[in-house]
Amino acid sequence: MLRLFCLAQNFFWRKTISGLALLVFFANPFTLLEQTSGVARVILGLLLILSVFSWALILQKFSQLGGIEAKTTKFLQMFRAGRGLSDPNTLRAGVGGTPLISVYAAGYRELESQIGGANSRPSSGDGGKLRNANAVGVEMQVAAGEEVRRLEKGMSSLATIASVSPFIGLFGTVWGVMDSFAGLGDAGAASLRAVAPGISEALVTTAAGLFAAIPALIAYNHYLHNIRSVAARMTDFAAEFVAKVETLYSS
Repeated sequence: MLRLFCLAQNFFWRKTISGLALLVFFANPFTLLEQTSGVARVILGLLLILSVFSWALILQKFSQLGGIEAKTTKFLQMFRAGRGLSDPNTLRAGVGGTPLISVYAAGYRELESQIGGANSRPSSGDGGKLRNANAVGVEMQVAAGEEVRRLEKGMSSLATIASVSPFIGLFGTVWGVMDSFAGLGDAGAASLRAVAPGISEALVTTAAGLFAAIPALIAYNHYLHNIRSVAARMTDFAAEFVAKVETLYSS
């Protein structure tokens, strides 16, 4: 008898939760909001703020990183096409916003200072002598590190939103379940009318937490991959630049 009662109770809860899940997806969101408690509204407001902030960061990083691979590839083609070294301003005008421009400019300035300053520019091919190739490489690595820090700005906020939002939604879930049990206690019997507000509140806050977390997590992983790729290409480019200037100016 006890086992039969437990099976019936489980069946009742499954039907209740599945029915309310359909209610969350197909009901008017304003009606659901009216049925939530004050605590749930605070949680939903906080998740809305986090979601708006994360989307602002996502759009900002999209503007910053969009097309960076194509621009980097074009810059490397221009760099490798010439036998000498082009002026950084010329490359910047021809390529645009790739971090390799800043890395190239740092190495170019150090090389220019070693072979005689403005009177003997690397792009002019005046044949000055390179004194310290390691210094050129160090300047380029420092510039690459600054570019990576600039690209990573805001990434920690995306990671925080992606990791925290589900737990905020889970807090709302727990609160909704507590309201459901309180409703059962007040009603004195298990009924859909007694548990519906609490379960609905729990599902809404859970969905809101996932809605805020999933885009932030996807964007974080995507942009982190792009930043690591650009960082690796900057490191490789610095080594390539040093090897080229050693060939041109060490003899």
